[in-house]
Amino acid sequence: MTKDVVTLTKKMPDPLSVLAGLLSGGPDRLVGAEGEGAVVQLCDTQGRPLVSVEAPLLVQVRGEAERLLGASAPEVPYWWTEARATTGVKEAEQLAGTFAARLATLVGGTAWPPEVAWSLAVVNTDGMSAAPVPAAAQPAVDVLTDKVAVIIQDRPVVAMTAWLADAFRAAANAELGLQIVTPAGTRLSPAVRNSLPGWPSRWVVQDERDGYYDGLSGAVLEWNNGLFVTVESPDATPQDPRTPMAATFGEGVQDTGERQLALSFRTVHPADDRLVLGGAVESVWREITGEPPAGWGTEEPANLPWSLRQLTDVAYERSPAPTWLVVVGTPERPGIATVRITRTKGGVEEDVTMAFGYGPGEQLPTDAVQAAAEALATRHDLQSMLVQIRRARRDLSVPPRFEGPGVPYAFVLGAEEVRTMPGDRARRTPLAQSPRELGPKTRPALYYPLPGDPSDLSGWQDFERLMRHLKGD
Repeated sequence: MTKDVVTLTKKMPDPLSVLAGLLSGGPDRLVGAEGEGAVVQLCDTQGRPLVSVEAPLLVQVRGEAERLLGASAPEVPYWWTEARATTGVKEAEQLAGTFAARLATLVGGTAWPPEVAWSLAVVNTDGMSAAPVPAAAQPAVDVLTDKVAVIIQDRPVVAMTAWLADAFRAAANAELGLQIVTPAGTRLSPAVRNSLPGWPSRWVVQDERDGYYDGLSGAVLEWNNGLFVTVESPDATPQDPRTPMAATFGEGVQDTGERQLALSFRTVHPADDRLVLGGAVESVWREITGEPPAGWGTEEPANLPWSLRQLTDVAYERSPAPTWLVVVGTPERPGIATVRITRTKGGVEEDVTMAFGYGPGEQLPTDAVQAAAEALATRHDLQSMLVQIRRARRDLSVPPRFEGPGVPYAFVLGAEEVRTMPGDRARRTPLAQSPRELGPKTRPALYYPLPGDPSDLSGWQDFERLMRHLKGD
């Protein structure tokens, strides 16, 4: 497994000075190892990277270290510095650990995981050198074939870090799948789960009994012809292509009482220089939790305090290219959203996937869902929204175990979509309950209540009937 180490410090670290101290050649060998968004790498005599060090990130959002590392952190703000050791090279792992230990000691802070930061002793670095690498380079990829890029990770939660986001983009640009390999104890951040493309991309989990399996479906996998593929059952036929399921995936399935309230919606704003983005996310967050989001960022950990103006400025700077963002809540009320902002012919679109976590005995704020929908419909140019209730973890991370599917609780159709639908189709549906009007009576949006019982999947049948009806099928 690739070993990641993270150092959390109150003062801004100087990784170049620490790396210089690790090299017998001294700091002169680091001349030129700098650049905008650069990754500094220690390489062997053949130029192969052994350790890659990311630029330090100033984190101003409380709870991110606990969410992603399961580790305590200094009071915000603090600096987050990551180093990655190349897979299968013992000296690289030792070097990364020593780097983290020295950085934490010299600047003052802690290193994660604690057992990796072994000592401050000198590591034999004869023959190694440091080199600047452009931000577009891919030190994250462990195996590259003509079909997929494979990334091997060993950390509590695989997060959408800057280098992983770069790997996603590079794989997409090269028309390759992305396969993330982890041990059985690792979970995914929803930001990674929501961004994982379809086949051949997948989450591959190492398993003692079955070898490998898909962390989202449980299908047993094998490495074949340059990528992980599903294993066919011996009795499979072209008409019935059965795939064996990993026993680990379904073990221990029980209702813990934890729930998630999940919302996905799209808003389409007229393009205007005065447009402020992120308001739709904030409105829903306030209706559901009673407070605004805690922070946001263009990667994980989310490092910036919540600010509509700063978020808008970033999107404008990147336009016409799309902007991807992650938004998080407080540790007391887990919440996370991913936002994709895109400039289209229709205007400026915000595609949002959002979830909030609740533990046993905590009441889901279902009464606030309609108020959130009305806020979107009347103030934020809502196109459509789907609300689901899931039996899933309060901390919102995605485990490599079976979690029951979400069940639809409500669907909302924006006012413009209602207006353009012929006749009374939007109002007269095959559902038992009539839709509720949101906003002005002259131009309302429509709210369609659905069962929302996690123990009853028949709600999806009602949802499919509604969709077929609205499409005119």
